[in-house]
Amino acid sequence: MARKQHRAILLQDVDHLGARGDVVSVKSGYLRNYLVPRRLAEQATEARIAEIKQTESVRAKQQARTVDQAQEIARTLTTTILTIPVLAGAGDRLYGSVTPADIADEIWRARKIRVDRRKVQLDEPIRRLGTYQVDIEVFPEVVATVKTMVVPAEGSTFDLPVPED
Repeated sequence: MARKQHRAILLQDVDHLGARGDVVSVKSGYLRNYLVPRRLAEQATEARIAEIKQTESVRAKQQARTVDQAQEIARTLTTTILTIPVLAGAGDRLYGSVTPADIADEIWRARKIRVDRRKVQLDEPIRRLGTYQVDIEVFPEVVATVKTMVVPAEGSTFDLPVPED
């Protein structure tokens, strides 16, 4: 007895079958007993397939527009030089540190560009005065490098002896 094949639209990624939004051909029992009850797929109709293609074309246009905007923001951030004044002691050591949140706040003050602190790529917080190149992930595959200068704030004490590490 030949098993009938049905077309299904995947609602989620399914291993060894396809990705979300794909139209696949599966056996009727697999669709009816496994995919549909687990909300992994739905029966494909011509109207539903056309609707998904329409949605994908709109999403592709928005994605392209968003990438262009991200590249423009990256260009702006690359030309930005941040100056962060912090209290420092002997040996150019900071009282505290400069964190990704501090850098994101300074970008907002300098350029009025909102940057998520989790997108600021610092291996560890900055603990010394100096100039640093900080990478910021503006969009997937769009990274801007911001020149960040950590300078001593008023009230810093440099005349104390440097403690040994």
